[in-house]
Amino acid sequence: MPGSPGAQARTATPGERVGPTPSPTVAADVRFAEGMIPHHRQALEMTSMVEARTTTASIRAFARQIAAAQTPEIKAMTAWLGELGRSVPAGHQHVQGAAYGMATQEELNALRAARGAAFDRLFLQLMTRHHEGAVKMAGEQLADGRDQRMRLMAKDVYSGQSIEIARMRQVLESLPA
Repeated sequence: MPGSPGAQARTATPGERVGPTPSPTVAADVRFAEGMIPHHRQALEMTSMVEARTTTASIRAFARQIAAAQTPEIKAMTAWLGELGRSVPAGHQHVQGAAYGMATQEELNALRAARGAAFDRLFLQLMTRHHEGAVKMAGEQLADGRDQRMRLMAKDVYSGQSIEIARMRQVLESLPA
């Protein structure tokens, strides 16, 4: 263990930690992971529709980026919940879905049925709202959560999805009416 400036180092005792003790996990941390996993799953379901329904390069790029970011986040949150002995929520339903931008089954069915420009417009509208919900969830985690890993995840979600929202709005505004 490093000593004070100019002092000799010493050997740590078994179980002694170097640096600050990690913050305890609180309910907000668990709520974040248990809510964000199904939220991300729905985003992945929506992005899985893109390849067969559009030829628009920017829509395809959004889908690839979303999948690349959210797939490993789901894995990390799943592992974290497992470490706590908590089960992972099934599917992509969570209790406050509408409050966090989740698409309804009717909206998902409409997205599945759409093609071309109609798909592009609906995808961007739904995904923008979906991302806004994720940003809200991340903000709640940053306000109330304590677990360092979940706080870092929330920061990534907040910043990354805020940027994607702005980009999706630009593309949506450029689409023909």
